[in-house]
Amino acid sequence: MRHRLVLTVLALTVVAFAQVAGAEVDREKLLKEPGVYATFAVFKVGDQWSQMDKEARAGGVAEVKKVFQKHADNLTVDTYLLRGLSEKADFFLRVHSKEMLHNQNFLVDLMGTTFGKALRNTDTFNGITKALNYVPKFPDDLKTELKTPPPQGNPYVVVVPVRKDADWWLMPQDARTALMKEHADATLVYLKTVKRKLYHSSGLDDLDFITYFETAKLDDFNNLVTALLQVKENHHNKQFGEPTLLGTIRPLDEILEILSR
Repeated sequence: MRHRLVLTVLALTVVAFAQVAGAEVDREKLLKEPGVYATFAVFKVGDQWSQMDKEARAGGVAEVKKVFQKHADNLTVDTYLLRGLSEKADFFLRVHSKEMLHNQNFLVDLMGTTFGKALRNTDTFNGITKALNYVPKFPDDLKTELKTPPPQGNPYVVVVPVRKDADWWLMPQDARTALMKEHADATLVYLKTVKRKLYHSSGLDDLDFITYFETAKLDDFNNLVTALLQVKENHHNKQFGEPTLLGTIRPLDEILEILSR
């Protein structure tokens, strides 16, 4: 009887664990859907972290991983290393969820850890994904190429916050559409090597848009931005960057290891 009871408890434990594990959000689905809230949280690691002994830092890293696991059923977090490419910050997180409250709760818990108390939050951007307003017409051959995965990953990430002037928002929709067609045409040659995602921030932040890019070819990204600076729509950019985040896409374990050296 006792043996059966133990087996029953073990079976229930396995089921419960499977339910928790299966509750993790579908990252790929969340990244494609409209109506998803995103928070970009940028951090600088304080000197007190490096001054802790190895055991204390190891405990702090374990706390961080527990926070990520605790919130995995509500959101997804992508991690990026800035150290070495920026003197203002060391890393940033891109958090996605169906409710902004989930993003806030995750970041509050993170900043409450031993590691989090050694961080300075240098910037935070908030936005939401929407269906595309301006969809360019792609040539058939480009459509085929865009469906083919690139031969290598995109190790670099660039985040550019954007704020428009009042004239942009007072402009008739058809006039904005015409300007954005010129904008889209300038990007076509770079679509195969530079991946972009747009977030809308008006009312959620002091920004209007957060533009997120991934690429393996920073020279193409440089040329893309140069091309966009030459179109008429650029005259309505009251803020472009400030800050611009340039980093590399790294797993959490690798970033924590680098920051713990």
